[in-house]
Amino acid sequence: MPSDFAATDALAGLRRRILGQVDTDGIHATAVPSLSLIRASEPSLPLPSVYQPSLCLVVQGRKHALLGQETFVYDAMNYLVVSVTLPVVGQIIKATPEEPYLCLRIEFDPAEVLALAPETAARRPSVPDARGLFVARVDAALLDAVVRLVGLLDAPSDIPVLAPLVLREVCYRVLVGEQGHRLSDATGMEGHAHRIARAIGLLKHRYAEPLRIEELAQVAHMSPSALHHRFKAVTSLSPLQYQKRLRLHEARRLMLAEGLEAASAAHRVGYESPSQFSREYRRMFGAPPRREVGQLRVSGEI
Repeated sequence: MPSDFAATDALAGLRRRILGQVDTDGIHATAVPSLSLIRASEPSLPLPSVYQPSLCLVVQGRKHALLGQETFVYDAMNYLVVSVTLPVVGQIIKATPEEPYLCLRIEFDPAEVLALAPETAARRPSVPDARGLFVARVDAALLDAVVRLVGLLDAPSDIPVLAPLVLREVCYRVLVGEQGHRLSDATGMEGHAHRIARAIGLLKHRYAEPLRIEELAQVAHMSPSALHHRFKAVTSLSPLQYQKRLRLHEARRLMLAEGLEAASAAHRVGYESPSQFSREYRRMFGAPPRREVGQLRVSGEI
């Protein structure tokens, strides 16, 4: 854990840099492709979304991530790591116009994690059936690397050469952190976490097709019953529930980004019954498709 002085100083520097880069609320892409900056001036409602493998480091404010019945809290001293793609309910719980919620998200390159994992595997034991999401304490080395990465946004010509090096260091610092083995387990070539990650990969690629648990089990090199048990341990969902959430999120994206009507979006993601789609969409997002999408457009949250 970094000293209070060092952490306060580093976080203050990050806060200034992020505020210098983004002056409006929302998720902002940057010149570093895997780095996004997030700002919010008020707490949010619970928002279901799909989290990709990434590091989320809060610079100011606080956020909850709800996975199943578990709540993960992350703030300026505790970062969040997502090791596999997961449907999560996120909620910003501390933010004001004077002190907005500020966060940076760094998406992991699976090849980079895989390349670095052997260098760190011996440092921490594996944890069977661990969740694919965890919170860990910020340490001085990770914070220093993140400061340097964000600093590159002020030197665009340096990004092509230096950003890959600093991103590699960030990944390494997470892997050698107090729970970094949970990230390496999901990308390694052995172990249950990697097998579940392979099943998740198949579901992501073919989410609109009918689910055959036997095919998933074959990809994961597990029996169907073992796959079901371990899949739920990592994601808090059964494979069928996971597929359903991927479908609903993709349908929502199609309506928001491409302007599809609800029935067309439902059909595109694999639903045969529009009424079933509407029921399940309302259960997940709190309102029927047309109303919920319309509310997002009016509120400017898209």
